[in-house]
Amino acid sequence: MALPDITVQQLEYLDAVERSPTWAAAAASLGVSPSALSQGLAELERRVGVRLFDRAGRRRVPTAEHAVVLAHARRVLAQTSDLVAWAGEARAGRRGRVRVGMIDAAAVDRFPEELRRFRAERPGLDFHLTVAPSGELLGLLADGRLDLAVCVAPPAPVAGLVTEAVADEPLRLYAPDGARAGDPHRWGPWVTFPAGSHSRAAIAAAVRGAGARFEVVAESHQPEVLREMVRLGMGWTVLPPTQAERPPAPLVPARRAPLLVRRLVVATRRDGLPNPAGEQLIALLRRSG
Repeated sequence: MALPDITVQQLEYLDAVERSPTWAAAAASLGVSPSALSQGLAELERRVGVRLFDRAGRRRVPTAEHAVVLAHARRVLAQTSDLVAWAGEARAGRRGRVRVGMIDAAAVDRFPEELRRFRAERPGLDFHLTVAPSGELLGLLADGRLDLAVCVAPPAPVAGLVTEAVADEPLRLYAPDGARAGDPHRWGPWVTFPAGSHSRAAIAAAVRGAGARFEVVAESHQPEVLREMVRLGMGWTVLPPTQAERPPAPLVPARRAPLLVRRLVVATRRDGLPNPAGEQLIALLRRSG
């Protein structure tokens, strides 16, 4: 059976008449003329197929069917109001879903307060956070499994993605106890990030640019593991100070000046649909960077 083409406006007319002392007052509350109100309710009766009002002299009185249609009208109006409120929240970035990827340095060290504030201000938002290396995050983003990713700037553009710089992060040189950083030819061997890592590629270029060999003897994606390898005397490393110099067992930089500065970017899909919550998070990171 085909459903009748009932409009929300017609249901609003019915509810307004019930709530108002007169039809003229109901029309005024809706901002329409009495004739428009009367015509709208007549059309509602026609489309539903039952009479809603009978004449009693100059007055119109509700029929027995009126109460059933009015109850339905109020349910629809309440649910429509809820939908409108929800849509407004979604447009404002306080509802819906956002899937964010971050490297550990961004999530734990660079932007933890921003993430806490973002989530606290949007308790109704379905927020997902994935912490992984840059290359993995960009792959998840390209596959549509993330809405945005904060990672180390890729060495070359990634097809289908756009990036925007949000922070620059210094990386310092760290050596085992007793080693000296005066002569780059004596640096190494190295404990560093795995092959394919964006940070490793930048570190390797900076080490070689300083005149040192880049002989890798151990690898890990986890800065904490690399820090402990240096403490064990296995080799030298290059890390962000926030990770290498964290208590309770901080490393001491071999040189005061950073060996290089890596750029953190936020990446999104070039053809991705607008995500209000994601756009607001990006704006927050941009201001904080």
